[in-house]
Amino acid sequence: NPPKPLPNPSNSSPNHPKPLPNPPNSPPDPPHLRPPGELQMWPELLPQLCNLLNSEDYNTCEGAFGALQKICEDSSELLDSDALNRPLNVMIPKFLQFFKHCSPKIRSHAIACVNQFIMDRAQALMENIDTFIEHLFALAVDEDPEVRKNVCRALVMLLEVRIDRLIPHMYSIIQVSLDPTPVRHRTGEPPSHTGMGDVEEDEAVPDSDQDIKPRFHKSRTVTLAHEEQRGGDGDGDGDDEDDDDTLSDWNLRKCSAAALDVLANVFREELLPHLLPLLKELLFHLEWVVKESGILVLGAIAEGCMQGMVPYLPELIPHLIRCLADRKALVRSIACWTLSRYAHWVVAQPPELYLKPLMTELLQRILDGNKRVQEAACSAFATLEEEACTELVPYLSFILDTLVFAFGKYQHKNLLILYDAIGTLADSVGHHLNQPEYIQKLMPPLIQKWNELKDEDKDLFPLLECLSSVATALQSGFLPYCEPVYQRCVTLVQKTLAQAMMYNQHPEQYEAPDKDFMIVALDLLSGLAEGLGGHVEQLVARSNIMTLLFQCMQDTMPEVRQSSFALLGDLTKACFVHVKPCIAEFMPILGTNLNPEFISVCNNATWAIGEICMQMG
Repeated sequence: NPPKPLPNPSNSSPNHPKPLPNPPNSPPDPPHLRPPGELQMWPELLPQLCNLLNSEDYNTCEGAFGALQKICEDSSELLDSDALNRPLNVMIPKFLQFFKHCSPKIRSHAIACVNQFIMDRAQALMENIDTFIEHLFALAVDEDPEVRKNVCRALVMLLEVRIDRLIPHMYSIIQVSLDPTPVRHRTGEPPSHTGMGDVEEDEAVPDSDQDIKPRFHKSRTVTLAHEEQRGGDGDGDGDDEDDDDTLSDWNLRKCSAAALDVLANVFREELLPHLLPLLKELLFHLEWVVKESGILVLGAIAEGCMQGMVPYLPELIPHLIRCLADRKALVRSIACWTLSRYAHWVVAQPPELYLKPLMTELLQRILDGNKRVQEAACSAFATLEEEACTELVPYLSFILDTLVFAFGKYQHKNLLILYDAIGTLADSVGHHLNQPEYIQKLMPPLIQKWNELKDEDKDLFPLLECLSSVATALQSGFLPYCEPVYQRCVTLVQKTLAQAMMYNQHPEQYEAPDKDFMIVALDLLSGLAEGLGGHVEQLVARSNIMTLLFQCMQDTMPEVRQSSFALLGDLTKACFVHVKPCIAEFMPILGTNLNPEFISVCNNATWAIGEICMQMG
């Protein structure tokens, strides 16, 4: 979607200078000099644009549609309101007429315009809903990929708001979602991972910066038993992580998989009689592109149809494990993702049956020659780790050998995912990692990375998160490494606070700091305090961490406060002697943060108060 225009400064900012009025008797400003206004200020615009849609000149028609699509995106609520006398009553039927236009670009614009009004259940659209759905199915096999993409988007949204109207068309929807032919033959590329092509060995090709999406650290949230430091803010929905396609483009294949996922979650087992005959044909197809689409379908329905799929899994899981060794990289990578969606079932069976062969093959894929497969395998393995927990203990030596070997093999982007797999392993097996042989395997490559990275490098975030989990798991086993790690964390907090202070005093001279450095450092200090327990006391004694913590607890950013209270609670448990002198200053701050508007900040403040009370008696 094109970016939304910036808000009109004269409306949004009270301090913005107002335009000077015209001097008396001067002619009005020509239109291009008038300040931009809302649609209400320009009543002739929409009727004129709608008239231009009828133009014999193709360029005029397409230009008008382009403008209308942007207006629909930016002003969908306004168009359905009395403020403009509900122009949608005219616009929606008009747009629907163009679903049958001879130009694919115009058909695509028409669907995109109507799509803007689905989620808000605009009255004019609801009155024409049956015509809309009928037209969508007519276009579901359109030869133009952009048209089909917009049809899929529409179906995904309709499943959320008007499932009642789609039930009669269920069979057609499934056929549309499963059909790999239009994708394969008409767009001239495999139906997978746009832009990937059919690359096999690419592990030696360095990553470009564009390959790497920005990642954000989730501040430490304390749970009741304080075992799940990986939890995010509890306010959002963290389900997006299992996406098979890290490219953010919303392609046709992805739309279809999303639609199936929603269908599976709504209809559960009722979906399977329609789906299984088609699926079997896809999964065992000789043509790899078709087989790949079948594996994607199997993964897309995993969550919703799990119960109904159980009888078939003893046959399907070994088939998928065999697909992990397929000669095509895209089949290997999609098999990783789909198997991760069934990890819960795999772990519930006797380990010899599926867990052991799956783990053996996934670890080989972690060392695959294709970067896409490495990434998919590493992510899938992290999911398996979370499900299997201590079931992994017998295989720890083998797992660590593989993950450590990957350190020397991975390019930049996959290195970040590897840190996560190691951190998740530590969270999953806990103190079982505290064996001299495991520590000797794991710590040297982590410390090497630690020494390579500068304090300003954002690659520190995933490394510090990983070390936080490792320190918590290794407990006293982390003692030989704790001093430099502790010192660096304190330095990162101190540097960030100093930079924030300079920025607040002279915003024109200094840049605002990236507070994630401070948040990640506070979380690693929590991991150290939790893992080392009483051993952390000497480190705290030799540093100014309590003074820094007092400042962090009053930071304007909720995530900084959230991590501060987690650390305060952990220090209270580990070395109360250093917390006790500060209680009089700390308690009022904790009290003011008992505000459920920031749920995780409130949660951590509550927990810290509880730990202090237990120490104070």
